[in-house]
Amino acid sequence: AEPFGYQAISSSARDLRRCAEIYAAETYPRAPATLWNGETHRNARIRIGYVSGEYRYQATAILMAELFERHDRNRFELFAFDNGWDDGSEIRGRINRAFEEIVDITRLTDVAAAAAIKQRKIDILVNLNGYFGRARQGVFALRPCAIQVNYLGFPGTLGADYMDYIVADPHVIPPGDAGCYTEHVVYLPDSYQVNDSRRRVAEHTPTRAEAGLPDSGFVFCCFNNNYKITPAVFDAWMRLLKQVPGAVLWLLEGNAAASRNLRREAVARGVAPERLVSAKLIELGEHLARHRLADLFLDTLPYNAHTTASDALWAGLPLLTCQGTTFPGRVAASLLHAVGLPELITHG
Repeated sequence: AEPFGYQAISSSARDLRRCAEIYAAETYPRAPATLWNGETHRNARIRIGYVSGEYRYQATAILMAELFERHDRNRFELFAFDNGWDDGSEIRGRINRAFEEIVDITRLTDVAAAAAIKQRKIDILVNLNGYFGRARQGVFALRPCAIQVNYLGFPGTLGADYMDYIVADPHVIPPGDAGCYTEHVVYLPDSYQVNDSRRRVAEHTPTRAEAGLPDSGFVFCCFNNNYKITPAVFDAWMRLLKQVPGAVLWLLEGNAAASRNLRREAVARGVAPERLVSAKLIELGEHLARHRLADLFLDTLPYNAHTTASDALWAGLPLLTCQGTTFPGRVAASLLHAVGLPELITHG
């Protein structure tokens, strides 16, 4: 199985490790000869390289932008190795200003990209994709620097012995689960998930009618990607709607086919299809503002809300989660602990 997809259905941290190990061995094995040969630079500042295909208006960049800006420039030099493109967004503009250099690796082979990293004598190389998005795991298999770190984009182990560390917190990786990760676990004291304090919530709140919601009734919502909605979770939601007359379930419309399928499944469970309301994709500030129309965010399992959980809490919407048994199933619990709302964490 492809590890990112398997995270959406597996409740076993040990199985996720094995999946990643098999995938890494078959697809991105350690190179026979690594590029880094022990040399270091004489510069007093530590050189950090971030490898990502998402330096644009995308969840990873939206979360990371302020972290890039807050590096102490007296101690660190920042280099971005970009496997994506400049989309001209405000987020990309902030990223452009935060780095000493942005190196376009989209047209480079893994060997050429790794050579560009080695040439700049990077001390710490951070993998912001892992097995998600526009990833370049093959660059890390060549080990162009001394320390290689797995962070944020892929919530789990990469199963590769050339990855040294994974950044986590005690909620997403309890100390007793560290053996399910091939990387050494670096624990942050609160939540592992960085966030941007400059995220803007639009002042205008749409009306219920403008959002396609009924004039009255309790609004449950889940703005997670549709693939996270498993049959078991959907069954629980339908039982809930049956017990709360007039309530609706407000779901993000990732694609029209998913919305049609979910409405059909609602009917099969005895729930009127109009009680599932679709939310179209809109600009982030406006999206955050429409959270004000909802009453409670319902999380998914075994793959939680991640950025969408941050969005809800940032907008002031309570989020109810069930703490899972894997990294991706414990992120919402991590965030709720960080904001002081552990009472919204349930346990299966």
